[in-house]
Amino acid sequence: MTDAIKLVLFDMDNVLCAYDRPTRVAYLAELAGATSEAVHEAIWDSGFELLGDSGALEAADYLQGFGERIGYPLSLAEWVEARRRSMQADRAMLEIAGGLRKTVDIAVLTNNTTLVADHIDTLLPELRPLFGSRIYTSAQFKTAKPDPDCYRLCLSELEVRPETVLFVDDLAANVAGARKAGLFAHHHTSVERFKQALSEHGLPLG
Repeated sequence: MTDAIKLVLFDMDNVLCAYDRPTRVAYLAELAGATSEAVHEAIWDSGFELLGDSGALEAADYLQGFGERIGYPLSLAEWVEARRRSMQADRAMLEIAGGLRKTVDIAVLTNNTTLVADHIDTLLPELRPLFGSRIYTSAQFKTAKPDPDCYRLCLSELEVRPETVLFVDDLAANVAGARKAGLFAHHHTSVERFKQALSEHGLPLG
């Protein structure tokens, strides 16, 4: 047990919201007049999405490349709408975050292109009232989880030391990367287990 935690750093997809990629892919496929399989292969199976997540592509180049790969001149509004349709706020987790912010700082670090942070008020409007400007995408740090540098750069921006941070992510690899960077980390599988982890770290729920 420790009482040293000053910041809880949240992943977004499948932690603060349910993320349904097939819904996103189906909408994009309909726009492009393609199959969902073809869209998924062009963007996710090909490694293109990782280029956006890691900041290897700037936002404008990412959007243009996305359209070229699916064979459709995708607009920013259409990209945002596809992403929005795939996200549903996790009320229980957001309630916990709201309780935590009374005693510690909270922030978000998600593997995504900068477009997600730029349009978060459309994508998931529930986040801004809780996290303010502390919503970070991996792309702005030119790397992605689970690279330990991704966490270190984010914490440098937040001006906190790794040993005072509890990170929560649904992917075991990202949890391992956070631990390599010196953070405490919790593998998110359920709200109840997350509450238990908070308790173990001496963090009140509100």
